[in-house]
Amino acid sequence: MEIFHISAECYPVAKVGGLADVVGALPKYQNKAGHLARVVVPCYDTNFKKENNFECVHWGFVKLGKFNFSYNVLKETTDKLGFELYLVEIPELFDRKEVYGHEDDIERFLSFQIASLDWIIGRDTMPDVINCHDHHTALIPFIMLYCDKYIKLQKTPSMLTIHNGLYQGQFGFDKLHYLPEFDLSHVNVLEWDNCINSLAVGIKCAWAVTTVSPNYLNEINFSANGLESLFNMVRYKSRGILNGIDTEVWDPSQDKMLKTNYSIANFEKGKQQNKEALCALFNLDPTKPLFSFIGRLLEEKGGDLLPQASALALSNNYKEINILILGSGNQQIEEQLNSLLVDYKGNYNTFIGYNEELAHLIYAGADFLLMPSRVEPCGLNQMYSLRYGTIPIVRRTGGLKDTVIDFGDNGNGICHDQSSVGDICYSIERAVNLYNDNKKLNAIRKVGMSTDHSWEKACQEYIEMYNLIIKKG
Repeated sequence: MEIFHISAECYPVAKVGGLADVVGALPKYQNKAGHLARVVVPCYDTNFKKENNFECVHWGFVKLGKFNFSYNVLKETTDKLGFELYLVEIPELFDRKEVYGHEDDIERFLSFQIASLDWIIGRDTMPDVINCHDHHTALIPFIMLYCDKYIKLQKTPSMLTIHNGLYQGQFGFDKLHYLPEFDLSHVNVLEWDNCINSLAVGIKCAWAVTTVSPNYLNEINFSANGLESLFNMVRYKSRGILNGIDTEVWDPSQDKMLKTNYSIANFEKGKQQNKEALCALFNLDPTKPLFSFIGRLLEEKGGDLLPQASALALSNNYKEINILILGSGNQQIEEQLNSLLVDYKGNYNTFIGYNEELAHLIYAGADFLLMPSRVEPCGLNQMYSLRYGTIPIVRRTGGLKDTVIDFGDNGNGICHDQSSVGDICYSIERAVNLYNDNKKLNAIRKVGMSTDHSWEKACQEYIEMYNLIIKKG
């Protein structure tokens, strides 16, 4: 089976969040299972582009209204990622380091989708299935079905995987002329709430829809930023497939980013040595329980709760705990977190930004990982922390509910029900008590480290969905 994954992100090419990790891992495991998976992403001005070798396999022009953009499709020559990687180079639109946040994002990602399909229809054979990811590529199923130029793809199955339904890629009908020509009798397919909603279009037109966890599929039927009724209408063609993690990249026994490698057989010593290295970097006491947060500092992730929760937890425990924050996002949250550095020096520190190597060291060296998310379609951080013997403290939502069970129920983590300062602090108190019971602490760590969140099972579920929609065709 030939599978095309089309996405705005792919690790290690360009990463903002979990979307990149999924697109950087799932195709590799699909290839291992005997299929041919290819990944297509925009060509950003990143180190990956500069440090690797590419060959041009296709070139052309994208017409976007009155604008014409030249593009090249570049293939990474070694396939060292475990799959064929293609970058769509559109210099006027993607010669920037940042993936998102530009005024012309609609033009950028629409041109990327059109260029990708132009290349595909120019090939000798069509793919067996095209798997689109999130709203940045969600207009592809519509273009395949209704736009005149792409009639060759009309019978090619498409699947839309939703990693986060909060972001939907809306734009006005004043940009309708950006789309390739189609019979205007189908224009109603594009409309949702008086605008063109890219995600809604993809949900309507894709042959199948998946979310990145079973629980998130249930949640978006009731809370989906205005798309609840649409998700209910397409439930018949939808499935929640829990993400996996790349156990080759995330393996504490082989991870080159750690101070000391370890396995489930010697994790206690290994984690302590990594903790000591981490605490030395941030002026923290390695004899105290270390709580960490890794991620975007946004309300969606509960980032706005962290300043007050950190201050209260440190005060309530008379500074007998350590807290380390790694992340960036909302400037006000960043400033509030940094303002705690004076009062809690020696027990608290921050790293505003993102550092992949530091993230790996935190997963290995921390005792507990805080994830007070308001929205978490799947979440990968809790799976990484479990793999590294760090106990996740999570709010029961989305994929966190699917993957973390409270230790009070013989599970692998600590759970709370609300995204609130009170719930976070209460969970930290429970964690401190657990930390002081070394035998119980290590037993729960073993449960977490032995939990299987590899991609093999999820990969097979994706293949099952592809086969279902191929048979329908």
